[in-house]
Amino acid sequence: MNVVSKKILFNEPLTLGSGEMLPGFELMTETYGELNQEKSNAVLVCHAFSGNHHAAGIKEENAKPGWWDELIGDGKTIDTEKYFIVSLNNIGGCHGSTGPTSISPKTEQAFGAGFPEVSVSDWVETQKLLADHLEIDCWEMVVGGSLGGMQALQWAISYPDKIKKAAIIAASSKISTQNIALNEVAREIIKKDECFHNGDYLSHGETPSKGLKAARMLGHITYLSESNMSKRFGRKLQDPLTKMDADINYEVENYLQYKGEQFAKTFDANSYILMTKAMDSFDPAKNFDHDLVKCLKSIQAKLLIASFDSDWLFPKEYGLDIQMSAIKAGIDSTYIELNGEYGHDSFLFYSNDYSVALKNFLNSNG
Repeated sequence: MNVVSKKILFNEPLTLGSGEMLPGFELMTETYGELNQEKSNAVLVCHAFSGNHHAAGIKEENAKPGWWDELIGDGKTIDTEKYFIVSLNNIGGCHGSTGPTSISPKTEQAFGAGFPEVSVSDWVETQKLLADHLEIDCWEMVVGGSLGGMQALQWAISYPDKIKKAAIIAASSKISTQNIALNEVAREIIKKDECFHNGDYLSHGETPSKGLKAARMLGHITYLSESNMSKRFGRKLQDPLTKMDADINYEVENYLQYKGEQFAKTFDANSYILMTKAMDSFDPAKNFDHDLVKCLKSIQAKLLIASFDSDWLFPKEYGLDIQMSAIKAGIDSTYIELNGEYGHDSFLFYSNDYSVALKNFLNSNG
């Protein structure tokens, strides 16, 4: 599989949905496979909340494979021998694209807390500029899970003639009040860290790692299913020789401590706040009198809407709501509920039914 990483500079100013403007921006991208002569085999992969441009393959020795490596590659579900896959780190992120850790041309210091609010629509606009840069007139498919699925849905709404298929996986047209509440608790945990400094921690040479770690631990619980956690950990005690902390008793505690600590080493706290707020604010129907059927009527793409039975963070009712609205709007759409062992995170992992559904959708006539 041909893997190419590239940072692309866009010099033109970008006006965001908030009304604020970026004088220019960079997108960190990764591509897999080869674009055909007609430029008709392109697939855009949109990452979820904590994802990034590294969706598949291994670029460097000892590096981890991409977050969707089980599904993207030669002969895999999204076949890089047939399709040209584009993945990117969204603006506001912290893995190479312009975000809070980038240098502001105005202050010549890191943007920090001063980085403007971003939205799913803003991400789609930058992805459209990326498509133009790559001279891709129409995506064969835009696909993503969770927050990535929201982007796939927004693509179908915003650019109906620039996308043939949208795969909306473990996602929703708007998140619940409970999810907004969980995101707010996570943000508050970060802000209460003594090293947060109202978001200007970089100028102080510090990182609110304790808050970021705790926020991730909370989030990680919501991504998993109770049955998977019980099966994997139960009430098993942690081996004293491998404890992350002396106060730990159970394996599940050790697991969460490890996941939180690793995340805090690689993610930016201001990006965490921006990303969760973008998730909270996503509601494309608000521009259509809060009528999702009316919102979807302009869609020309075929839709695949997939949910997982163990996902309590984005339960099947979210997917069914999109499907019912699509049917009422006369959209060519298919809904499927899949078995998932990993709760909300099930969209990240291969299963035969999942793979067959996605592969058949991608290879179907547009």
